[in-house]
Amino acid sequence: MFRVTTAALFLALLLAAPSAAQQPAGEPVKVFLDCNGFHCDQDYYRTEIAWVGYVRDRQDADVHVLITRQQTGSGGGEHTVAFLGQRRFQGVNQTLRHTAGPAETADVVRRGLAEVIKVGLLRYASETPAGARLRVSLAPAAEGSARAAEARDPWDHWTFRVGVRGFFNGESSYRSRDLNSSISANRVTAQWKTRLSVNANNSRSEFDLTDTTSFVSQRESYSSSALVVRSLGPNWSAGARASALRSTYNNYDRLLRAGPAVEFNVFPYAESNRRQLTFQYALSGISADYDERTRLGKLAETRAEHSLTTALDLKQRWGSVGLSAEGAHLLDDPARNRLVLFGNADVRLFKGFTLNFYASGSRVRDQLSIRDRPGTPEEILTREIEQLTAFRYFASVGLSYTFGSIYNSVVNPRFGGTSGGVVFFN
Repeated sequence: MFRVTTAALFLALLLAAPSAAQQPAGEPVKVFLDCNGFHCDQDYYRTEIAWVGYVRDRQDADVHVLITRQQTGSGGGEHTVAFLGQRRFQGVNQTLRHTAGPAETADVVRRGLAEVIKVGLLRYASETPAGARLRVSLAPAAEGSARAAEARDPWDHWTFRVGVRGFFNGESSYRSRDLNSSISANRVTAQWKTRLSVNANNSRSEFDLTDTTSFVSQRESYSSSALVVRSLGPNWSAGARASALRSTYNNYDRLLRAGPAVEFNVFPYAESNRRQLTFQYALSGISADYDERTRLGKLAETRAEHSLTTALDLKQRWGSVGLSAEGAHLLDDPARNRLVLFGNADVRLFKGFTLNFYASGSRVRDQLSIRDRPGTPEEILTREIEQLTAFRYFASVGLSYTFGSIYNSVVNPRFGGTSGGVVFFN
């Protein structure tokens, strides 16, 4: 059976091999659609914009459509749609933008993006046989839109968000619930950015060890933060942070942290949707009260630390890469320090090959709040309290190769639903 299956697969690959007749003359513009996130409904775009051809690999495209997103001050999103000409349209590039409000649904956002993509593709499609059949129309302006643009903003650029969430799961011998609530207030202008937030989290898990014995694990945390940033030109900014925390896991009855920071971006901030290389220096004062005595014999203490963080973020036609490194230590005790490294990548190495990578690692030498007692086996297994560690890490890496037909325009949603469960047949 294995030999028969292998032979059949090999024959299918031979029959599917590309041929010279695969690219007829006068073909439509070939598009590689490059996006991610909730707005990236590729099946919808292929259905709504059917007068171009879609390919699954960037190198086969006439136009690489790269969509990136940044959050706006109101909590919505500004989508930058870059049209990058290749092959017969080499060097013919343009950039369009679409802004979505914070309350707009995913359907409204994708409809707006589809219209932007249509407009951007017109200049390329006009040079193909499809150009003679294209028609352009201008939608009427929304009633009162001119007056609305001139009206004074009664909220003065402030946006607010209130959220409550609950997660519940269990089985006959286990029950768990997690409750979270949050309030945030943001104000963003070209010169100032202000962000305020308050969060509360309460989680409880109950384990039935025997018919008469159970163990309950509970964690609580309450936090608030404030950030104020002032723009100092195209590459510089300065600001201040403050935060407060109570956490049963981290042994903090109260943790207060505040201080100034300055940041330099090698590239102008106006290019942040495609590339950033920042260096940020921060100085912080720390005041802590602990629930239990720490292993250093403290119930309260006041310290100061400084940190330097550098971050690289690139979103280009070959993929995206994010790298960052942070180093920090206490001013009065440099041996109490930490080093945090982070990296993620989604890179198209060459035709058909894609690398996906995510990793973070930290060397930890500044755990001041560790309790002056060993945790119980139950506390350790359920991670109810923080334990002393020298490092933390997480990593995920993958490599994929895609081959076969270069075309990717057909949408077939059949059998796309799922119950969310797994069925085993014996």
